Amino acid sequence: MIKEKLSRAIKNSYVKTAILGMLLLLGVFAFWFGLRVAFRTDYPLLAVASGSMKPTLNVGDLIIVQGVLNTDEVYAAPSPDGTIIVFHRPNDPSELIVHRAIDMVENNGTWYFQTKGDNNNSPDLWKGAGTKNGWIAQELLVGKVVGVAPWIGNVPLFIRTPQGMLLIVFLFLVIVFIEYIPVLSKKTKVES
Repeated sequence: MIKEKLSRAIKNSYVKTAILGMLLLLGVFAFWFGLRVAFRTDYPLLAVASGSMKPTLNVGDLIIVQGVLNTDEVYAAPSPDGTIIVFHRPNDPSELIVHRAIDMVENNGTWYFQTKGDNNNSPDLWKGAGTKNGWIAQELLVGKVVGVAPWIGNVPLFIRTPQGMLLIVFLFLVIVFIEYIPVLSKKTKVES
């Protein structure tokens, strides 16, 4: 009896769609958490949102970030030789910055990095928690850039805009309309 009901439920198109959706969602989460573990950072994929690193990185590039276990993995030197690092903005930790490490110094067991965007005229002078003399402390470091995929970052950048959110809602409504309206029209024809 239970086996028969389960078999009928699995044959139902709504149940199949729900199972497929759950498997797809599970796959996305597994992929994302797998990337986080493999690259040792909470931010393995990021979209470049400003032109401060042109011509090395352009707006809309997708960067691959690897966590830094110790500061020996960062080579500080002027462009184009220094390591491109990702770090939390000192006065707004929710914002991430992608600039080149051009110098570094150790002070009382903490490493500090002087940073500069390749397209900027002068080194950064950061203010806020985790800074010293305009340099950022290692505690703000997220990782280093190990790969770049041109243009792909435009997708997440667009989705964050009001137009992108509107497009997502519109596409969702179109899918719902296409999926469920024919079902309603079939029911209406059967009843008449």
